[in-house]
Amino acid sequence: MPRARIYRPAKTAMQSGTANTRKWVLDYEPETPREPDPLMGWASAGDTLNQIRLHFETLEEAVAYANKHALAYDVIEPQKATIRPKSYADNFRYDRPT
Repeated sequence: MPRARIYRPAKTAMQSGTANTRKWVLDYEPETPREPDPLMGWASAGDTLNQIRLHFETLEEAVAYANKHALAYDVIEPQKATIRPKSYADNFRYDRPT
């Protein structure tokens, strides 16, 4: 029986915005280990389920899909971002800790 992960992706380090982080994603966990291809040397697996990534608007939709298709799943809750806003002028304060 295939196993799936349901999570909300984190933002990449290359962007400052939160694009593509609002939707929930369902990924299948790989059932077979990845092996190097004998001809090209690329990593490949025998199953094709690890190529599927489904996007859902809410967590409830993703869980309902997994239940409907009898998938065992793990829900990975997103961590809270600890963003401390500061201004550019704070870099030049005279009382700044060094």
